Amino acid sequence: MSITIYTDGACSGNPGPGGWGAILQWNGHEKELSGGEPDTTNNRMEMMAVIKALEALKKDENNVTIYTDSKYVLEGVEKWLVGWKARGWRTAAKKPVKNQDLWERIDSALSKNHVKFIWVKGHSGDEMNERVDKLAVCAIPKT
Repeated sequence: MSITIYTDGACSGNPGPGGWGAILQWNGHEKELSGGEPDTTNNRMEMMAVIKALEALKKDENNVTIYTDSKYVLEGVEKWLVGWKARGWRTAAKKPVKNQDLWERIDSALSKNHVKFIWVKGHSGDEMNERVDKLAVCAIPKT
């Protein structure tokens, strides 16, 4: 099956309360997902949007296209993930990988599907990016 996913994360303060949003589209259907955490970072919320969207897929072996405005997620997946794993979750500078717990979840979720990431510029009028941004912002816990 072919699935398109749009993701975004938001944080009120960084760190601070944060939210994430995702929209999944397939065969003329659409599903919105969102959630939040009281104390987090923007990068963690960007990652959670991808994780929760991929974990929501009911079957494996899908062709998935993920649109994200997060260079951190995009470059993490496309440039750094393989090396981090090969070095035992250490950076090239031999330091522990930040957000290792979420990178491991992303790695696991990616292994079950055929996933392609596409970067979109945030807050630039892209309709779907604006929608997931709104989901993420609305999911930020109010203190």
